[in-house]
Amino acid sequence: MKRLPPLPALHTFLVTAQCCNFTRAAQQLHITQGAVSRQIAGLEEHLGYALFLRQARGLSLTREGQDWLPRVQQVFALIEEGVQHVGARSTTLQLKAPTCVMRWLLPRLMEWQALRPDVPVELTTTVQHGVDFRREVFDAAVVYGAAPNHGLHTLKLFDEQLTPVCAPHLLSGELPITQLADLDQHMLLHPTRDHHDWNVWLNAAGANLPRHSKGQHFETLDMAMSMASQGTGVAIGDWSLIGDDLKSGRLVTPFPLKVRTGQAYYLVRPQGSNAPTLLELFDWLGVQAQGRRDQ
Repeated sequence: MKRLPPLPALHTFLVTAQCCNFTRAAQQLHITQGAVSRQIAGLEEHLGYALFLRQARGLSLTREGQDWLPRVQQVFALIEEGVQHVGARSTTLQLKAPTCVMRWLLPRLMEWQALRPDVPVELTTTVQHGVDFRREVFDAAVVYGAAPNHGLHTLKLFDEQLTPVCAPHLLSGELPITQLADLDQHMLLHPTRDHHDWNVWLNAAGANLPRHSKGQHFETLDMAMSMASQGTGVAIGDWSLIGDDLKSGRLVTPFPLKVRTGQAYYLVRPQGSNAPTLLELFDWLGVQAQGRRDQ
């Protein structure tokens, strides 16, 4: 089997065939005219026949050169297509999100990966609620708090709405939860050390529970929700984030009251960050969030 010609020489042939001039080919390739002439001569020697007719007024392709040209064009077109396809497929979107949004976000990202396996997302979780794109290398982030106002592309996912949640069997167990006062007979699970979320909801409900501050606190909302689903006690959760738990029956809401705190979850990206795959992920997560808001 004859050894294949070198790729750089084929590229030089392609450019020269399009120009039919060594000088213009050299300018496009950013090499000397002599280098172009030597590469073409070497390629012709390798193949065993001439590719160009050297004429006083320039170059023209021989019959063999004419046969070669469309084939070489096809080779480089396939290489260019491969570079674009593989490069796009290997581009991983870097996403940052606080742990409190994981119960909603993680299942959606898994669904996204099933739909678009060619656009992987690498998720970094943190207890922080914000992001600084000037110092942190992320394509996008989910942030929690007030509306960002520092020059970001922002998509509001949903408002925080606090409501108690528990395992279904607590509603009709030995100490059934049928009214606010019944909460005092159960351990209250706090997603923060300051008991802030329970205080906000109880104040809005007009409830006075002497024992509410003696419950168990956790470092993350997800941990509190997990313990609540096991029947350990009653947690205070964000209704916007626990739709999957409610739908599956892992958790129930013993009371209809949902209290808006004024805080919300936003999907943000830096100004000027408009990669098509990132915009597609933005739009897709926006649709998922809209579905939750409409329930």
